[in-house]
Amino acid sequence: MRVDWWTIALQTVNFAILVWLLNRFLYKPVLRMIDARRAEIDHQYADARAMEDKARSQLAQLESERAGIAAEREAALKSATEQAQEAAQARLAKADSDAKALLEATRKRLSAERQQALEQARHVAIELGSEFAQKLLAEVPVQVRAEAWLDRIDHYLRNMPANERDKLIHQLDGHAALVVVTATPLPQPTTQAWQKRLLEILGKGVAIRFESDAQLVAGAELRFPTAVLHFSWRNALAALRTKAETDGKPG
Repeated sequence: MRVDWWTIALQTVNFAILVWLLNRFLYKPVLRMIDARRAEIDHQYADARAMEDKARSQLAQLESERAGIAAEREAALKSATEQAQEAAQARLAKADSDAKALLEATRKRLSAERQQALEQARHVAIELGSEFAQKLLAEVPVQVRAEAWLDRIDHYLRNMPANERDKLIHQLDGHAALVVVTATPLPQPTTQAWQKRLLEILGKGVAIRFESDAQLVAGAELRFPTAVLHFSWRNALAALRTKAETDGKPG
């Protein structure tokens, strides 16, 4: 297969443009969104601190009232003094308990909202990145894309442990066929090149059938009778989404 250097150069330029577009229209807007959310959370923290100060002021007022009760205790009867002191302590304990409960609830709510905002930002970044990448990939000739994926598959099969590769080949004994599924249909010359490379690794007697599935987005899957080797973007994007969801869950 002849390498078209002009095509490779144009794709290099396209990739550079993609990186610039991602930086300008994806990365920076996402950062601004996160900064805005962080500012909102900081504002809510400030409100929480104000409420804490108010609670402390109330506690200080209660302490002052308690001091007044102590002064009155000297002139009042012992029984009346004891009742007043108990009432003041109860009010102080309740105010302290209410203030702590309010602060804890506020902290939990703000932490949950911050985590949710970060998770949403991750999902937006993944989806927008995938969309930009697909548009750029659509401009690359099928032969160039297929050659890159074939090289990756070839390297993987040749470097996997011999016993694991033998198990896969053993599945193709008899009438079983290896199904090669690509995101887009391959031209006949490309199909022949793929078949030749795969037969060199798996053996001349292996039956190979080619199919296409647009849901793979890009890349290919090698479907053996009881195993599937994934080399597609669908699998990679699913892994990214799963990681984002896992990272977004509270520890």
